[in-house]
Amino acid sequence: MSPAHTGLLRFLFLYSALYASFGVQSPYFPVLLGSRGLGPEQIALVLAAGTAVRLVAGPAAGQIADRRAARRAVLALSALIAAALAPGYVALSGFWPVLAVALLQASALAPLAPLGDALALVAAAPRRTGRGFTYGPVRGAGSAAFILGTLLSGWAVSDFGVGAIVWLSAFLLAATAGAAATAPLLPPLEPATPGPPATHGLGPLLRLAPFRRLVLVAALILGSHAMHDAFAVIRWQAAGITADVAGLLWSEQVAAEVVVFLLLGPWLLDRLGVARCAALAAAAGVLRWGVMGASAWLPAMMLIEPLHGITFALLHLAAMRLLAEVVPAPLVATALTLYGTLGIGAATAVMTLACGPLYAHLGARGFWVMVVLCVAALPLALTLREPARNQA
Repeated sequence: MSPAHTGLLRFLFLYSALYASFGVQSPYFPVLLGSRGLGPEQIALVLAAGTAVRLVAGPAAGQIADRRAARRAVLALSALIAAALAPGYVALSGFWPVLAVALLQASALAPLAPLGDALALVAAAPRRTGRGFTYGPVRGAGSAAFILGTLLSGWAVSDFGVGAIVWLSAFLLAATAGAAATAPLLPPLEPATPGPPATHGLGPLLRLAPFRRLVLVAALILGSHAMHDAFAVIRWQAAGITADVAGLLWSEQVAAEVVVFLLLGPWLLDRLGVARCAALAAAAGVLRWGVMGASAWLPAMMLIEPLHGITFALLHLAAMRLLAEVVPAPLVATALTLYGTLGIGAATAVMTLACGPLYAHLGARGFWVMVVLCVAALPLALTLREPARNQA
């Protein structure tokens, strides 16, 4: 088997284990917290505090990984720590002990996805070096594994109670640590020798205009998803769409995400380039949120939900390609953790908070505010030009 095929298989296993662990825990985590004696207000506080600590821990871990040239080691150690902390949810009860476990585990979980991307992007790079594989199918395998993890957790909770997700999550995170420890390490496209201190840290990264523009475009487009994530099902049920049909609509977007990651996205990216794909994601957001603001007619919802594959998955692929092109090798992990946590995570959190009052006062018309965000992203997206590359 060729090194490229071996690397692909290892990253497929890494992403499958990682995103399956997310899928196992995500739907039932609030239920788990409730089973440990926490009330609704305390559950909300634990979730909010976990989000806040991720925004700090993610970039910090990314900087450590870059400065030490130890992205694989930091990823494996973080996953192992997260796995070791998971049983704390069944061993402890009460607000303060559970909060402590949640904050520690959130710190360990924060860098996992960005550091996985940092390794995979260097190992892939097929357009520039011919030595790797396509990133899209690897990320698509992660999305598919998330779905399988969600289904697995539903079965386990039904048969064994909500505590089962703790052990499933711990096992999958331990598997992630093992996969990370054996992930291939290819030399970056720049010299691997560490640069002077000025090449590390947030300053040089934030001085990169393409990086700043990318974070802003992604914050606008992905932040616009907040209204959908918080109020789409409420909107549908108010229009008479039953819970089971709402679940199918929600599944449509995840399925579309997988299709774009695996097939459509890489094809579009090769033909349109980063800027046009990002602009296409913004335009798809204008259409998607405009329809959501105007109607909850079931056939219309069935047609627009698959646009998630464009508004999220295609934008993500475009962002990963641009980051691989413009970010210096010593800053890759820092860039990805900053992009994912402070850029996208913070923007989504702020928009989620704003969507409550918007929906309370405007109802479905609040989706038109999301349209405005995507309209604002369109001209910025068209500035995301990839640098000229030397042809081999």
